[in-house]
Amino acid sequence: MDKQEILSQVQDIFRDVLDEENIHLTDETTANDVEEWDSLTHIQIIVAIEKKLKIKFTSKEILSWKNIGEMVETIQSKLVA
Repeated sequence: MDKQEILSQVQDIFRDVLDEENIHLTDETTANDVEEWDSLTHIQIIVAIEKKLKIKFTSKEILSWKNIGEMVETIQSKLVA
């Protein structure tokens, strides 16, 4: 799966979890850019991504992300492995 496909799936998950259809994610998007994205929804988003894509993140990976692009790179590396 390429980065654009992953980004699209992650965007769908964000829209579902945050119940906001107008979310448009880019590689540079951070939590500061999405009003409804707080620490609780962050956990819900992570769990939803793990379930949908059948992967698991480590705490270290989650804490290292500075933006959506870094999250997508981690997802892509897990899907290839």
